[in-house]
Amino acid sequence: MSISIIVAIAKNYAIGLENKLLYWLPNDLKRFKSLTTGHTIIMGRKTFESLPKGALPNRRNIVLTRQDINFPGAERYGSLEEALAQCQEEEEVFVIGGASVYQEALPLADTLYITQIEDTPKEADAYFPAIDPSLWKETGREVHPTDEKHLYPYCFTDYQRKK
Repeated sequence: MSISIIVAIAKNYAIGLENKLLYWLPNDLKRFKSLTTGHTIIMGRKTFESLPKGALPNRRNIVLTRQDINFPGAERYGSLEEALAQCQEEEEVFVIGGASVYQEALPLADTLYITQIEDTPKEADAYFPAIDPSLWKETGREVHPTDEKHLYPYCFTDYQRKK
């Protein structure tokens, strides 16, 4: 099985504030949709609760929580290990947040799909772990300037775990 992480991070690795994304980048959202559609996505409870319309369509949604809560349109497991055990060998599984799930999944991941935003937010309370260049090799970079829909320059950067 292939484990991928997808995340948008600021220059200081900030990813969120009060259970909300820090940035609204339409192209990042389109990329997220195109990469994850048809695959399994794994997220923490707070990330699921932050989704405006609940479970994301055309994806197998898995929520990690130890609480006995029902999540419409999603499966619930008590741990990342338990969730991964329910995934198929040939599957690409995407971890989509939040911070503690990213922290746990990073040592297991094969691929990182990072949107790097050229900004440092004034406030944040959730951060992505540092990406260790001794473990990860950049395999693709697509740079985007600001425009009428994107207030900050950003780039899509893909990494593969070094063998």
